[in-house]
Amino acid sequence: MKRRTGTILVTALAVAAAAFFALPASAETAAFSVQSSWSNGYQAQVTVTNDRPTAISTWTVQLTLPAGTTIGQSWNSTLATSGSTYTFTPAGWNASIPAGGTTSFGFIATGTGRPTACLVNGQACSGGTTPSPSPSAPSPSPGGTPVQVNGQLKVCGTKLCNESGQAVQLKGMSTHGIQWFPSCYTGTALDWLAGDWNADLFRISMYVQEDGYETDPAGFTAKVNALVEEATARGMYALIDFHILTPGDPAFNLERAKTFFAQVSARHAAKKNVLYEIANEPNGVSWAQIKNYADQVIPVIRGNDPDGVVIVGTRGWSSLGVSEGGNSAEIVINPVSAGNVMYAFHFYAASHKDNYRAEVERAAASLPLFVTEFGTVTYTGDGAVDTASTTAWLDLLDRLKIGYANWTFSDASEGSAALKPGTCAAGAFGGTSVLTESGALLRNRLRA
Repeated sequence: MKRRTGTILVTALAVAAAAFFALPASAETAAFSVQSSWSNGYQAQVTVTNDRPTAISTWTVQLTLPAGTTIGQSWNSTLATSGSTYTFTPAGWNASIPAGGTTSFGFIATGTGRPTACLVNGQACSGGTTPSPSPSAPSPSPGGTPVQVNGQLKVCGTKLCNESGQAVQLKGMSTHGIQWFPSCYTGTALDWLAGDWNADLFRISMYVQEDGYETDPAGFTAKVNALVEEATARGMYALIDFHILTPGDPAFNLERAKTFFAQVSARHAAKKNVLYEIANEPNGVSWAQIKNYADQVIPVIRGNDPDGVVIVGTRGWSSLGVSEGGNSAEIVINPVSAGNVMYAFHFYAASHKDNYRAEVERAAASLPLFVTEFGTVTYTGDGAVDTASTTAWLDLLDRLKIGYANWTFSDASEGSAALKPGTCAAGAFGGTSVLTESGALLRNRLRA
């Protein structure tokens, strides 16, 4: 991102009406957008963007509302109220913003009044209000964004279908662990992913162990919610991944899963773009144990979101059992006790080849499958890109109309990363020079 001024820019991800406080070019600015509204209130969002060449360690946004309008609920921020002035400071995890990076917060207002004044890190924002689109959200393509085109998804037979009942294939990228690479998932990064890569899908990978959710449930839930909002603003589908890996028995995290999915499904139930992946890679357990877990977690989601598509991990690191000597027959004869459900399959192209492809082809005749994670390298996530096997896999998935998310949209020092090391810290989200071999392959495939 090129530096325009040494300022902090607060922008909004406009979905509905927006108000813009016009100021001199050298001053800090604030833009405000309404994401949804009703007769006596509205939901709004503000995104803080650090346009400086160096990171900032904290931020403060103050909004003044007219009489009769109040704010009672906010997220991804700490809210303090003094009369008609509302001060938003970081929730903790989102205090530091790298150069070119962003963070977002939102709130619910009771009343219809829009902000009449704004302060950003102590600098006044004032002036008239005029409609303004978000400078950070890309313009929809002529046919509309993926969500505008397809609406609420559903499972029909063995396929994922759109609102009109037509089979669709979502294609996109997965985050790495959001605890390790936060600077890779800024507004600018998602603009690039949606607008340049043409990604339909953004998988949000929230590790449960490995310094993940179990260390700070509220903080990680807030991070996931923020990324769902970012994907929503760009018209992408958001896949919430409850990333269990070690231990491989999902029952170990059953109560955590119930708590987490109760909260995120309640938050996003009204959205049309959210899918739920309830167990990333079960391993060392039977399909019966995985099914028992799913049969307990899915009703929690359904209690809030009766329409959301749920994806269930399969035996053997989501290999349909192949990596543990099994196959998909065990699922076919004993499916999950719920509708609108798909089954996960994962592969790493340099390690998993013809026998895995044959099982996917066989299973796809009976089961709705979604490749929620795959890599172009070995199962370790590292090593050389296997272009031939990756191409064979993607050709198969395209032919069978099976959606996929690539591991990973990150700058990790490993072969599966799409971005070269240092890309995210630099905020260098654009062009092709920052792409790894894997990233270039996936970007070309998504754009095609």
